Amino acid sequence: MGHGVAIIVKVTRRGQTTIPLEVRKKLGIKEGDELLVEATKDGVLFRVIPRIEELAGVDSEFGDVEEVKREIEGLREEY
Repeated sequence: MGHGVAIIVKVTRRGQTTIPLEVRKKLGIKEGDELLVEATKDGVLFRVIPRIEELAGVDSEFGDVEEVKREIEGLREEY
């Protein structure tokens, strides 16, 4: 893993697992965040989908909330 944290977790009968606290802290993952799950040649990749409020902040490279929503919908349609 590129971030230097490797922890073994179990998958439940329903296909669920827990993202360890250390990893959540390191990546800033909070309850309610959405993750993009991608199957890659190296394994499963989880990416945090930024929250609209964060993307539409003062220092944002995106213009407004509507533009950000379109960006996120575009990401979702790709997967």
